[in-house]
Amino acid sequence: MATTNSLQVETSYRQIIKLALPISFAILIPQFNFITTNIFLGHYNQQSLAIAGITGVYYLIFAMIGFGLNNGLQALISRRAGENRPDEIGKIFSQGIYIALLIALIGISLTWFVAPAILKQVIHSHDTAAKTIHFLNIRICGLPFLYVYQMRNALLVGTNQSKYLVFGTLAEAIANIFFDYSLIFGHFGFAEKGFNGAAIASIIAEFTGMFVIFLVIWQKGISRKFSLFSHFTWNKKIIKQILSISIPLIFQLAFSLTSWVFFYILIEHHGQEALAISNIMRNVFGLIGCITWAFAATSAAMVSNIIGQGKHDQVHPLILKIITVSTGVSFIICTLINLFPQILLSVFGQNEGFTEHAIPVVRVVTIAMLLMSFSTIWLNAVTGTGNSRMTLLIETVTITLYCIYIYLVLEKFFLAISYGWMSEWLYWVSLFVFSWLYMRSGKWKTKVI
Repeated sequence: MATTNSLQVETSYRQIIKLALPISFAILIPQFNFITTNIFLGHYNQQSLAIAGITGVYYLIFAMIGFGLNNGLQALISRRAGENRPDEIGKIFSQGIYIALLIALIGISLTWFVAPAILKQVIHSHDTAAKTIHFLNIRICGLPFLYVYQMRNALLVGTNQSKYLVFGTLAEAIANIFFDYSLIFGHFGFAEKGFNGAAIASIIAEFTGMFVIFLVIWQKGISRKFSLFSHFTWNKKIIKQILSISIPLIFQLAFSLTSWVFFYILIEHHGQEALAISNIMRNVFGLIGCITWAFAATSAAMVSNIIGQGKHDQVHPLILKIITVSTGVSFIICTLINLFPQILLSVFGQNEGFTEHAIPVVRVVTIAMLLMSFSTIWLNAVTGTGNSRMTLLIETVTITLYCIYIYLVLEKFFLAISYGWMSEWLYWVSLFVFSWLYMRSGKWKTKVI
């Protein structure tokens, strides 16, 4: 059965997959870009691959702040779509751009003027610290492009037009691969920039993706349909509405990713090889996670849309359907990874000893991926209800448990990094329990946004 309105969704498996597949592809490409960059850096030298673990997580913190804003906008846009109020969507989008650019300016300032002092204190190797700081001073300049680019997610997913996401992500991928290869190694007439070449390539790729997706939005008439560029007058009421939902989500994601920085700092104390292995594990986690995160984004958007239609009784069956697909796909992928881990690890250009040490961590990480495949669906369902403060509370309690665990395991008792990665088990189980309890309580039914 087709949707009753182009902006309203139903709860069928077909609708779930139709919305989730393009989102998965849109999330996959940035992860693919990140993995490609790390493959190039791995073949350049191991030190660059190791440092990329710290710089990647640092930048990911700011990327996730934008993602938090995107999630808040998406919840609002999806709700207005479910209520069939397209006139409000353009207003929400334009005010979101204002907020995104302001946050980008803050992120650049912090990286240039505050982060160097902190990184010099927490990173043991002076050479690693210096190269990390230099890289980040370049890389952070791509933040405005990334944030504006992320806003298209909220618009296209929230209005049930996720199929258009692929154009921007493809353009970004092509630009990233070309400039990574050219600038890291010095090909096609470009000077060899080494590790910093990856930073420049990423900025060019983010700008390319942003430019292309806005061309698509204009060409397909989406900007005209929602009057996207007709509401750039500062609207205090809508700004307040966006921030009310987004700020808890921004803090939630920033808090979550900051704990990953803490994790990688503790891993760095175990040596360069441990840091390089963990960086590869984050690549693997991100590659497989993009599928789960796509279903999570689908969960948030569809739950919000269904609530906007007044169909509260369909929320729980919808969540279970999304989990069925998400966990099923993750199980197949994780099984294949465990059967052929050497093939996966070989693409990073390291020796057999490195691969042997990495395999136990692969086993731990794949179990964590399975736990994530349903836990994050429940958490994003909470986001879809509009109660972002509850999402923040759940994340805060979970991250506190996570940080205590990794400090004890990696720093105090100095156990192998495979035990440190078991912190992901604790993290995802805790998220599931708290999110499920809230959704089961039914308190979300009275929330109005």
